[in-house]
Amino acid sequence: MHFPAHTTDTAPEPARRHLRAIENHFGHLPQAAARMATSPQLLEGFQRLNALFESTSLPPLARETLIMTVAVRNGCHVCVALHTTRLRTLGADASLIAALQAGQPLHDPQLEGVRVFTLAALAHAGGVPPDDLDLFLAAGWNPQQALEVVLGIGTYTLSTFANRLTGAPIDPEPASAT
Repeated sequence: MHFPAHTTDTAPEPARRHLRAIENHFGHLPQAAARMATSPQLLEGFQRLNALFESTSLPPLARETLIMTVAVRNGCHVCVALHTTRLRTLGADASLIAALQAGQPLHDPQLEGVRVFTLAALAHAGGVPPDDLDLFLAAGWNPQQALEVVLGIGTYTLSTFANRLTGAPIDPEPASAT
């Protein structure tokens, strides 16, 4: 196997502390992280980028909207599953989750602004047409948040590509989640 599911004992030494931190956070070691550990730099890079993205001015539902948009577009079943659970934890209603999973328009105009802007940024490799940027801003966002969307896209493009390359499986939900 090219990308083994490492443990904190079998991972390359530079990845071990990152795996321990992930395991402590989740209560188990997600298979995606276990496989990313084949490259300690990738694992650390994703963790750092994700921490930066989590510290942006975008509220949690907006961040999750972006993540699900990237995950669905890139076909990452691991991220879709993980972030569906995260959306439920945040109290997102079933219609929002279903629309994000299907790549459909959202009823909330502000979240729809994030979804559409994310897709425009991806489709145009960052060269978002002025009209699309204007729509994002008209939805109540600001220029700083437009750049924070770029950070989120980069973070979750890295994650979705790594998960797909390594063939990371979806982790079973913990018994407490059912």
